[in-house]
Amino acid sequence: MVPKRWAKRAVTRNAIKRQIYQVSQAFEPRFARAAHLVRLRSTFDRKLFLSATSDQLKLAVRSELEQLFARAVLPTKVPT
Repeated sequence: MVPKRWAKRAVTRNAIKRQIYQVSQAFEPRFARAAHLVRLRSTFDRKLFLSATSDQLKLAVRSELEQLFARAVLPTKVPT
């Protein structure tokens, strides 16, 4: 979910959603089979990120998503 209050422009919200889809595909094999919800919890200010397609925005979103997905992954079982 990417609410308007955190990303005012639709183009920015859509760019963030595309990043969510890309990062989640990379982590998909390590997730349990279930529905997962990714919810934006911090703002992406237009003054800091002038363009919705800027490399700076993409990098900021991707790095945050990778950290979140890494924490959400099921721990791998160690063979005994």
